[in-house]
Amino acid sequence: MEIEHLISAIRGSQVRISNHADDDDLTYEEIYFSVLHGEVIETYLNDNLYPSCLVFGRSFSGESIHTCLSL
Repeated sequence: MEIEHLISAIRGSQVRISNHADDDDLTYEEIYFSVLHGEVIETYLNDNLYPSCLVFGRSFSGESIHTCLSL
C-alpha cells in the first residue's frame, strides 16, 4: 500500500477514525499530520475486511504514533 493512496484518502475525507485514537488523547489533526509525514512500515493485504497497513509517524511534539489504516 502506497503512502500516496493514504494521503489522497485523507485529503478526500475518505477516512474514519476509531475510538482508539480518543483513548490515546490524539486529535484528528495530529493523526492526519503523522500519516501525511509518515511512512508505511507494514502491510496486511489479507486483513479481515479490507487490506490495511501500519504507518509510523510523529505527533506535533515529535512523539511516535503508529496508525493502522484500511482502504
